[in-house]
Amino acid sequence: MKKALLLINLGTPDKPSYFSVFRYLRQFLMDGRVININPILRFFLVNFIICPTRSFSSSKIYKKVWDDNNGSPLLYNTAKLTKKVDKKLPEYDVHFAMRYQNPSIENAINKIMEKNPDEIIILPLFPHYASATTGSVYEEVSRVLSKQWVVPKINFINQFYDNEKFIDAWIEKASKFDVQSYDKIIFSYHGIPNSHVDNVYQDSVCSDHNCEDSITEMNKFCYKATTYETTKTLASRLNITEDKYIVTFQSRLTNKWLNPFTDEVLESMPKEGNKNILVFSPAFTADCLETIIEIGDEYKELFIDSGGENLDYVESLNYSDLWADAIIDIIK
Repeated sequence: MKKALLLINLGTPDKPSYFSVFRYLRQFLMDGRVININPILRFFLVNFIICPTRSFSSSKIYKKVWDDNNGSPLLYNTAKLTKKVDKKLPEYDVHFAMRYQNPSIENAINKIMEKNPDEIIILPLFPHYASATTGSVYEEVSRVLSKQWVVPKINFINQFYDNEKFIDAWIEKASKFDVQSYDKIIFSYHGIPNSHVDNVYQDSVCSDHNCEDSITEMNKFCYKATTYETTKTLASRLNITEDKYIVTFQSRLTNKWLNPFTDEVLESMPKEGNKNILVFSPAFTADCLETIIEIGDEYKELFIDSGGENLDYVESLNYSDLWADAIIDIIK
């Protein structure tokens, strides 16, 4: 059988310019799975309030991390990962795409279809299921494939947070640090609105399911539950006791998102005597603005200004050999 593998990440502007960032933010925020409000209200909110103002600040941030030859770190890391997986999987036709902007899912699938595959494996590079990420990828893949006359077998992988080799890849990254020497370990995940996790449950809300404690049949697709499970698995492997770590959520747009918020926790840490901090971001498999700038720059500055002494963050998996091996294990 001829098989193809499509790795999909979130997306990045084509350039660090105002208009390129505007186009990226508009496509991203106009997605009904990202901002799930009335479409008319979303249109005016995104096009006349958020994008015109946020594009200025975001373009300045992108310029800090942009490489003239390789573009954004997210694009570079995903491209390098794809090449590595392709070498390890000679029997597969391996491609990558971005949910928003380029290379687009549509163009990637069109290239794959030129070789008339029997099966396409779709792997969104998000360890934990969320409607705004994995769900959105599925919707776009379905839209594109619905235009094909022939649709091959599709294998869609919706989460892999508990894959042993995925955890191994993070343990390798953590090995560069003396984890026990830190006052506190923070596991910071990208935040999502509370309503997004509530919508997972048909007859109740997330807070009714003790998602911090364990994975159950009811909460197995709850983003909050799976992030806590990832944290407990990593903490166990690293021999971090429960009193020494905390789960937080970053990158919020409003206060009606999952909490506690990473910035507020970091700001309070020095007052509690925790002045030497290590931060993991296991929801990000490739370094990007949220890790390089938000944690490594903005949050670090906030922590130091609040009386902290040192903040280190564990780099993302990017294109490590163990991460490439994990992908092969996940799809097989």
